[in-house]
Amino acid sequence: MHYPAWVADPIPVLIASGVVPGYAHPGDAGADLQAAEALVLGPGERATVGTGVSIALPDGYAAFVVPRSGLAAKRGITIVNSPGTVDAGYRGEIRVTLLNTDREEAFAIAVGDRIAQLIVMPVTRAEFIPVDRLPGSHRGAQGFGSTGVAGDRTEEGRA
Repeated sequence: MHYPAWVADPIPVLIASGVVPGYAHPGDAGADLQAAEALVLGPGERATVGTGVSIALPDGYAAFVVPRSGLAAKRGITIVNSPGTVDAGYRGEIRVTLLNTDREEAFAIAVGDRIAQLIVMPVTRAEFIPVDRLPGSHRGAQGFGSTGVAGDRTEEGRA
């Protein structure tokens, strides 16, 4: 497979599983994870679903379990703790905590259904340095909703 120059060579990830996560298209960041068990999520229910996949990541890497956009947009299925973090030292089964946000329709999951995506990335370990005061910044302590919602509005029209 040919990747652009800025994309690093694929890294080896050891896997113990009957089904290997796969990329749907060349250049995709997320490899699909499939359900290893069948269940039904009622409206508003959540459940942890096994994938049957265990991996060994190289040091300096982590994997992140994220929702599939089609399931979220079309069926209201998302992941409660997204992204779920898989550390390099973890060797257990990757399980996905799914949530059915639909208020009326149940969602059936069959063995083999693609339920999430796995993104493998290099990670940097931080060195946390205690200080009495943080340096200033343009944003400061402004957080949730501080930039508004609507685009291309003047400050007077911003909600």
